[in-house]
Amino acid sequence: MRIGELARQSGCDVETVRYYEKAGLLPAPSRSESGYRQYMPPHLERLQFIRHCRSLQMSIPDIRILLEFQAQPTSGCQGVNDLLDHHIELIQVQMHKLQSLEQQLMKLRHQCEQPHLVQECGILQNLSDVASSTDSGGHTQQHTTA
Repeated sequence: MRIGELARQSGCDVETVRYYEKAGLLPAPSRSESGYRQYMPPHLERLQFIRHCRSLQMSIPDIRILLEFQAQPTSGCQGVNDLLDHHIELIQVQMHKLQSLEQQLMKLRHQCEQPHLVQECGILQNLSDVASSTDSGGHTQQHTTA
């Protein structure tokens, strides 16, 4: 199959296929006499594996490691477990940060319970006050105004 067909069957675009080839995740296909790439079913399987990993927010380096493990089917899978455990830890940290962000935004949202003029908006005032009280590289805790 040609690159367009591979992309269609895998649900991605042609540029993504080329990117994964350049990144070394997808092996280069053979070429026809006219120079077209000729992909085989293993290319599709590997591309689907890569896309599934990406849907789980795995990084390209992590996918590369998983592909290396996959290429050694008789070796132990502790490295796979370790990689997934590390990925789970990263997701947990990210979730904690997102929950903190949600709490900050909810607290900020309560600064302006009733609609009124923008010049009296507690949200905008709080954002301005916090922005003016932070240094150029840092963040400070949000403060509340009535």
